[in-house]
Amino acid sequence: MNETTLYANLLPLGGETPSHHTMLKTVEVPLAGHPDKICDQIVDALVDEYLRRDPKSLVDIQAMGGNGMVMIAGTVDSKADFDCAKIVRDVYASIGYEDEIEPFVNIESPSEDMAKVLVKGGAQGTTVVYGYASKETREFLPRAYVYANAIAKRLDDLRKMDKTFSWLRPDGKVQLTMDGNTPVAVTVMAQHDPKLDLTHIQMQLVNAVIIPVLGEHSGVKLLVNSGGIFGEGGFSTHAGASGRKVQADTYGGLLPSSDFGLSGKDPRKPSRAGTYMARYAAKSLVAQGVAGNVLISVAYGMGQPDPIFIEAHSGKGEDLSDIVKAQFDFRPEAIVERLDLANPIYGKVSTYGQFGRDGLPWESIDKQEEVG
Repeated sequence: MNETTLYANLLPLGGETPSHHTMLKTVEVPLAGHPDKICDQIVDALVDEYLRRDPKSLVDIQAMGGNGMVMIAGTVDSKADFDCAKIVRDVYASIGYEDEIEPFVNIESPSEDMAKVLVKGGAQGTTVVYGYASKETREFLPRAYVYANAIAKRLDDLRKMDKTFSWLRPDGKVQLTMDGNTPVAVTVMAQHDPKLDLTHIQMQLVNAVIIPVLGEHSGVKLLVNSGGIFGEGGFSTHAGASGRKVQADTYGGLLPSSDFGLSGKDPRKPSRAGTYMARYAAKSLVAQGVAGNVLISVAYGMGQPDPIFIEAHSGKGEDLSDIVKAQFDFRPEAIVERLDLANPIYGKVSTYGQFGRDGLPWESIDKQEEVG
């Protein structure tokens, strides 16, 4: 494993095992080669290229792919001009697929009505976004979500960096169920060379992927390619679309999430900017000692530069809304400026979660003292 591996400093699973049954938490994470995630990576690579050439680019695009083709559609307001189809093919190949795909690109300029909204600095849509942070892990994220991503990312790392696992293919999913701090079930679906013996594959993935992440696994139900041979994957077997894995991108479905996907949007979109600022604010408050965990909700109205409402509460029910409003400006343009978001950084967060990684602006911490 190299130094870029996600979640390298996981908290040990030990600790106190719940003495009674607690609420089970299940998280599902798609691998980079899953068709939905292929589409997310494609549109975020295009967002990056627009921002690289024109930091003021306004981008709202989506992708749908399957059966040897990828359709890119949406609106873009930018001075940048480049070959979108080449980037689509390059991303697809970089994921690990060797078959050819045919891109179809239909990108238009925003309507006149939308252009007027943009000039005024108003929100480019209506949405509710959420931000969360907790002391539960070093990543300030739910434990089940951290470990599910770690298992999925390790699968990808082995495929790319360990020749003895060259039989792995890009598609797949990981599902993890935990009872408190205790894992109770792990399901791994990993695409592979169909010529290999299934029992050999199962043993290899348990020993090289699951055990290194979870450690002690007695009593854990392990399901590795339990459906049998998984030789074909990606666009050759099922279609995908960008923006469908928003829960995997944020908090694994364990907390509220916007119904808008993040990938394919420039950082001025309230769904993207607001989601990042809500995470930044929640993590900062937990780091400041304001609360052990914090959930923030922010609503945006079409054409309005200021949010309609901002609410924040601790896990104990304390109202932290005034503290959040005093410390953080949730206007999209202000968020872009504060977090320096007009940079081509989105391709690297389009897989394995958009939170919990070092070096991302929304994962830094506002260290000012508690307000209020």
